[in-house]
Amino acid sequence: MERDGAARLTARLGPVTRSRVRRVSGSAVRDRRDDLATEEPLEIRLLAGGESRTVAITMRTPGADFELAAGFLHGEGIAGPGDIAAIGYCTDEDLDPEARYNTVTVRLAASRLPDLAATARNFLTSSACGVCGTASLDALRDRCAVPAARPPVAVPATTLYGLPDRLREAQGVFGRTGGLHAAGLFTPDGGTPLAVREDVGRHNAVDKLVGWALLGGETPLDRHVLLVSGRVGYEIMQKAASAGIQIVCAVSAPSSLAVDLAREFGITLVGFLREERFNIYACPERIDVEQAAETP
Repeated sequence: MERDGAARLTARLGPVTRSRVRRVSGSAVRDRRDDLATEEPLEIRLLAGGESRTVAITMRTPGADFELAAGFLHGEGIAGPGDIAAIGYCTDEDLDPEARYNTVTVRLAASRLPDLAATARNFLTSSACGVCGTASLDALRDRCAVPAARPPVAVPATTLYGLPDRLREAQGVFGRTGGLHAAGLFTPDGGTPLAVREDVGRHNAVDKLVGWALLGGETPLDRHVLLVSGRVGYEIMQKAASAGIQIVCAVSAPSSLAVDLAREFGITLVGFLREERFNIYACPERIDVEQAAETP
């Protein structure tokens, strides 16, 4: 798979933007420089058979844009492993130079564009809502049918306890800005994360992870644990189901629909994973709690 245009890129917006702030603490006032998490739009275009079409515009933190585009298309059922021929920033002359880094074109291997009308999605999403414009829940069921048999995955509860710290240690941009979500992929032994991605949108961070796996030939992900730094809602579970992930953990709470999807698709869902405690909302059989029970 080609990644068009990567070698030609020069300076562009990064994940951190410098700003001036006035800090007030009690009676003390001080002007200083601060780091903010960058939020910029990303337009995702599809190209096939000489025809181009915009499929989404999402607000994101710049960085891993190709992964984000690939992960988004996979999660929406538009393109899976082997469907993407090339991916790169748009070089259309009618775009301002700055906008070219906010537009990604995904060239499909197919000779024509897929029937996007059948997906019943809108083209505008935001950094806060990954479910905006997705197809119906019935379409998700058709696309992500639960396999008849999955390879067993078992994770000790004591392993889960260490995952939030490992995720936090890999959040470099959050350490500077305090304003980003993160998602990490772990093997069941809970060692060093295979990949961690940050973004202003929690669903974007997951898309970047899935895109990393797709572009790097790391799929399927049915032997991995996904950990997100905040809450988990429908959009996170949708992407996890599409990627075949069997265990999803969140530092915060799940939504009711997230729990419903986890139970329907046979995904183990863990919430409030912090300070050596957690809740299991679906499919508890994959979590070995015996070691934790034996710990005084």
